[in-house]
Amino acid sequence: MQKTKNNLMRTELKPNEKVVLITRPHWLTIFFPLFLGVIGLAIGIFLSVMGLFFIGLPIAVILLGYTSYKVFERHRNLWAVTNLRVIDEEGVFSIDTKESPLDKINNVSYSQTFWGKIFKFGRVEIQTAAEIGDTVYENVEKPGELKDAITTMQEEYKTSQMKKQAKEFADAIGNVNDNDIGTEIEKLNQLREKGVITEEEFLAGKKKLLE
Repeated sequence: MQKTKNNLMRTELKPNEKVVLITRPHWLTIFFPLFLGVIGLAIGIFLSVMGLFFIGLPIAVILLGYTSYKVFERHRNLWAVTNLRVIDEEGVFSIDTKESPLDKINNVSYSQTFWGKIFKFGRVEIQTAAEIGDTVYENVEKPGELKDAITTMQEEYKTSQMKKQAKEFADAIGNVNDNDIGTEIEKLNQLREKGVITEEEFLAGKKKLLE
């Protein structure tokens, strides 16, 4: 299967991968650059009126250029949650991508300061397996939604993997030796208790093992 690409992202998606949430740094992260842009424009106009156009123009261009860069940077930087992983995209002219596979994530939490609660931004921390390490996202817009999306996708991923394992196990039942029947029935029972298979599926599998 071919890899696909989401129009809002630069990272290629894997086969059967779907994006469920995309969020970016909060707009307050560009408040200061926007303020500088307004100041630069005002200074440029003022100096031009005063006959100092050759001074005002460079100041306005530099500050407005900085503002434009920071606005574009915010647009290019994002966090995406898919049904397979969490993706962190950074970079304006190049791309630096970091990812946390859902099956490697142990815990997700978020925190907000007083101002974060008012303006709806915060810090999201993802605790992953030792080889990956913890990941922290700062100034996330609506951090609670990001945390909930990751948690939901984790549960769906675990369920799909368990069902896949159950199917593979059921397909292999026909090749079980007589000495393994008791063990395999116990495995079926564990799958039933976890909710991976239904009571009917358990009984059908048990019957097939005993035939």
